[in-house]
Amino acid sequence: MISLMLSSSSPFRSSPFSHASSAALDRLPRATKLTTELASVSPWFEERKGRIAKVFDKKEVGISTYDTAWVAMVPSPLMISSGEPLPCFPDSLLWLLENQCHDGSWAQPHHHSLLNKDVLSSTLACILALNKWGLGDQHIAKGLHFLEMNFDSAMDPSQITPIGFDIVFPTMLDHARSLSLIPTLDQTMLKELMNMRDLELKRCSSSPDMEAYLAYVGEGQDRERVMKYQRKNGSLFNSPSTTAAAYIASPNSECLKYLNLVVNKFGGAVPAVYPLDIYSQLHTVDDLERLGISRYFVTEIESVLDQTYRCWVQGDEEIFLDASTCALAFRLLRINGYNVSSDPVTHCVVGHMNKDVNTALEVYKASQLTLYPHETQLEKLNSSLGALLQDQISSASIQSTQLHAEVQQALDYPFYAILQRMANRKAIEHYNFDPTRILKTSYCLPNSGNKDFLLLSVEDFNRLQAMHQEEYKEFERWFVENRLDELEVARQKVEYGYFTAAATISGPELSDARMSWAKNCVMISVMDDFFDIRGSVQEMEKIVELVELWDVDISRECCSNDVSIIFSALKQTISEVGDKGSKLQGRNITPHIIALWLDLLYSYMKEVEWSGSCSNPSFDEYMSNASVSFGLGPIVVSTLYVVGPHLSLDMINHSQYHNLFTLTSTCCRLLHEIRSDERELKQGKPNALPLYIAENGSMSKEAAISEMITMSNTLRKQILTIVLDNNSVFPKPCKQIFWNMLVANQLFYRKDDGFWSKELLKVAHQIVHQPILL
Repeated sequence: MISLMLSSSSPFRSSPFSHASSAALDRLPRATKLTTELASVSPWFEERKGRIAKVFDKKEVGISTYDTAWVAMVPSPLMISSGEPLPCFPDSLLWLLENQCHDGSWAQPHHHSLLNKDVLSSTLACILALNKWGLGDQHIAKGLHFLEMNFDSAMDPSQITPIGFDIVFPTMLDHARSLSLIPTLDQTMLKELMNMRDLELKRCSSSPDMEAYLAYVGEGQDRERVMKYQRKNGSLFNSPSTTAAAYIASPNSECLKYLNLVVNKFGGAVPAVYPLDIYSQLHTVDDLERLGISRYFVTEIESVLDQTYRCWVQGDEEIFLDASTCALAFRLLRINGYNVSSDPVTHCVVGHMNKDVNTALEVYKASQLTLYPHETQLEKLNSSLGALLQDQISSASIQSTQLHAEVQQALDYPFYAILQRMANRKAIEHYNFDPTRILKTSYCLPNSGNKDFLLLSVEDFNRLQAMHQEEYKEFERWFVENRLDELEVARQKVEYGYFTAAATISGPELSDARMSWAKNCVMISVMDDFFDIRGSVQEMEKIVELVELWDVDISRECCSNDVSIIFSALKQTISEVGDKGSKLQGRNITPHIIALWLDLLYSYMKEVEWSGSCSNPSFDEYMSNASVSFGLGPIVVSTLYVVGPHLSLDMINHSQYHNLFTLTSTCCRLLHEIRSDERELKQGKPNALPLYIAENGSMSKEAAISEMITMSNTLRKQILTIVLDNNSVFPKPCKQIFWNMLVANQLFYRKDDGFWSKELLKVAHQIVHQPILL
């Protein structure tokens, strides 16, 4: 037997209110519904919500000096009488002449001190553009001086390296050298750059996975390689610079049509990527969901997802030909219940992702959403990208602090092993105000780094936490009033019980659901410890008898003080939840809750019988009983009745409910068995792991653990498939309660018995007690 979520091996030595005196008890304030103080918000709360809602209408895209320079190099298809070409886009040239910085560079307004390689590349491209048309001699001279003074940055390993820099920059230098533009650069360093380029080209040319990468960074060097990637809009990779370079190398009417479209839309200066609308909108949705404030923008988010799904069904190239967009679209659509295939994600090219951590991370998070047995390629992608990202972390090659933290979190806590409020807090703490993204050049992602997002999420988090703290005081009072503090083991369980409730059922309207979850967690922990350690067989049998009889005189029928405390607290808890649930459901649900508790107690007695007789059941027999003794029923089902939706008897009797119940109970139990076998064997209790090993001959413990992890993973995918099915008879908020329970146990048992984890204790304190301070 175990206590659901609350192990008898908890590191808590005492609760903050153990041995509370009656005077101290009286000082504990009664919690109320959301009070006026808690409901109040800052004067700017609604104003920020309004501004955020408007960002969905914004189509702003940051300009790119590098791409503008390449567009400025494009010759006009019209010829003057002398036969010499004219610039096709004079406005782009004019922009270059008007936007050189005082130091001679063409740095972007968002220029960071670690982006000097990007500035070198952009500046050299501008020099080549102006030189091509015989314009801006002084601009060129200043630009060359900047290159000479900062050339060592090209070899500086501490600088951020844009994608393809080792190919693009030396190739442009080669061209500039052929024009006698750079005679004073350090020749040794210049030679080293050329060698690096040749090695990179040789390395990439030998790998089929790198073909698209070479086409993207080749800047028109290989027409046959490049043009096979031309899109319906005429572009190469939606990149103005790659498209311009391809047109310069070999004029193409579709390329020119795309370039005309971009220049006409943005004026002389063009962005690094166009179009970017779908990714930008999805990124906004993802930010709002991760920060925990998506419930304020349901209509806007639904509109974005519906439109994205239409584009997905229509095979829109903006989604399917960009790995980041494809992965993000897949993840958000699938997690929100849209029926999308994983095939497009598995076609993402992995070969160059070590050069683009943002894309690798995006595809990695998408690859965690495996649901079906045939999605083996998605699992392989998850494994390969997990290894790649771990290498990036281990080698300290991710220079952005926020990106490093985000990658580490994705590796440590997959979406199915991190509680909602825990994920929200981490997203807030790691929020990146810098909207800069790096491809061949840097650019600003629209709506990224939005200050309103952060300020609204912090205020919302702290406001909900203040309400949770009031509830926690009521929870403490309940614990003491029911004399549970007199049970030495029981008083260690409170923090985790309420933590898991607050971290998964956080809405202000869901107080009854949180309290039901938390109180039942503690009661199961109390009962589990009593049947495992504290109680005699006579006392255990008496508790079962009392629950069976229910309406009894506790003062006369209880055989011991412990039994009296436990049964009294259990009856009070069941009656409270039963009354609230019955009012909400319009029928008496108390008998169902009592029946669930009896099932649990009978399963406890079966385990007592096994331990007493020293007999070992079969693995299947043990798991059949253990999935009940895990204790999911009283916690989850009691919470279902007060979480909101109406649950008819037909729903409770439906096969989908029973399937979800069985799958979740079994999966959670497997997770526990894998991590607690040694402790339970020392206590003389059966455990699934040694039973499984015994039934499979000479199987090693490591092999058995691997197979049981595979079993739990299969069950998790089946559970998530049911939870995400928008056409099921069971209400989505109720299915989410099952999923919350699974996620909590995935978190607690992801590495070992999480109740020993100091890290998790710290997280519990942060979620319930520690406000976020800016």
